Amino acid sequence: MAELVDALASGASIRKDVEVRVLFWAPDIYPTTSLFGCKRAENLALIFHACFWIYPPMPPKLGPTGGMRGGIDSNIPPFHEKRCPQMSLTVAEIKAFKPSAKPSKKADGKGLYLEVFPSGSKLWRWKYRIAGKEKRLALGAWPEISLAKARELRDTARQQLAEGIDPSLERKKAKATAQFDAANTFFEIASEYIEKKMIGEGRAKGTLKKARWFLDLLAPAIGKMPITDVDPQMLLAALRKLEAKGNYETAKKCRSFASRVFRYAIWTGRGQHDPASALRGALVTPKAKHYAAILDPAKLGEFLRMVDGYEGHLVTKFALQIAPHIFVRPGELRHAEWDEFDFDAAIWRIPAGKMKARRPHSVPLSKQVLSLFVELRDVAEDNGYVFPSFYTFKRPMSENTVNQAFRRMGLAKDEVTAHGFRATASTLLNESGKWNPDAIERALAHGDSDAVRGAYSRGNYWDERVKMAQWWSDYLDRLKKGGEVVSFGAAKNG
Repeated sequence: MAELVDALASGASIRKDVEVRVLFWAPDIYPTTSLFGCKRAENLALIFHACFWIYPPMPPKLGPTGGMRGGIDSNIPPFHEKRCPQMSLTVAEIKAFKPSAKPSKKADGKGLYLEVFPSGSKLWRWKYRIAGKEKRLALGAWPEISLAKARELRDTARQQLAEGIDPSLERKKAKATAQFDAANTFFEIASEYIEKKMIGEGRAKGTLKKARWFLDLLAPAIGKMPITDVDPQMLLAALRKLEAKGNYETAKKCRSFASRVFRYAIWTGRGQHDPASALRGALVTPKAKHYAAILDPAKLGEFLRMVDGYEGHLVTKFALQIAPHIFVRPGELRHAEWDEFDFDAAIWRIPAGKMKARRPHSVPLSKQVLSLFVELRDVAEDNGYVFPSFYTFKRPMSENTVNQAFRRMGLAKDEVTAHGFRATASTLLNESGKWNPDAIERALAHGDSDAVRGAYSRGNYWDERVKMAQWWSDYLDRLKKGGEVVSFGAAKNG
């Protein structure tokens, strides 16, 4: 191939300074012959706007030293298609390109070109048209993007264009999706769920602490993944690691927590499915473990005497003495605050945020319990937490404080636990036959399985609960004094 850009010299009636290219086949050409042949009017192919205006055939001629020279055949590409053939770039040419004062473009073919900047950098770009508008698509820098790779990217973009897809717009969508996914990982959405959903609903501090712990356990496996990419098998693999350590209950709770996070992502328009729901039944069901509790009245009396002889921290001793009487959950007792108590009415009103069921709960205080609280208030701070930490009044006592006190008293964890007082009260109050089972359930802050029944019966047992609280404290005092213990079952039969 050879090319000459010049004005016509034949004297034909054609504008000056118009780009003229002469294209001919010449397997054996000398420069002088080429130039001579190119300047002949009958051998010219005139181009306006990349289309052949005229392309008179140029038959091959016999050269002075033999062989056929020159020639244009209008029946072969690119001449019969009335388009200008393009010279493709080579790696050697790309390396040889030198920067100039202004950016320059070096065409490769099919809209692909290399833009050489004054700084020396060379960037691949692809020019195309869509909906009547000319656009450009950046394909990367050379040599990071090789010539072959640039052509591959161009061809991919051309295929998109052929399918009616704007490659530039598609790239912007992909970039936005990647940024969206990066900002919506499982860890980020789970953290948002805790901060906005759980804290917003007033969940107890202990509940929030456990949620963050579950997130910490899941984070190494799926924390950095876009939440839409997490599938059931990925989540299951993370849960299996917990099961492998024997933490079956923890694995189940992590699955439940993850399910809540996935549902939150769906509600906020960032998730599509809940892979955790597909894992129901996939995990090992641990054997139910009941909290150790003292159910024998004689042993309960002995325990109460041991508590009165406890020589540890004074605040801890008050917690040990009060807990059996009111049988609230350990966390509810630890987080008790003085402004929740009405000593004139003998009521402790626990706000919904501290309750497991997220409903406020009122606890009637017997004379014995009221006396213990008043005594504790006189020897401790009368604001903030009733049972503060050893180190600061700004935090409640540790969740292990009461159980550690039991261990120091010589009681094993399979004999008594802080949570076990609820089972003790429930068992002995029901065995007494004196109280409506619904009243006992209300005292334990258990919800009714029948929502309508629960709504209508909530206030009906308060008077009975007040009497029951006083009877229970009196009963514990009798057991502590070592009086005659009568089995409730035996009493009924007699």
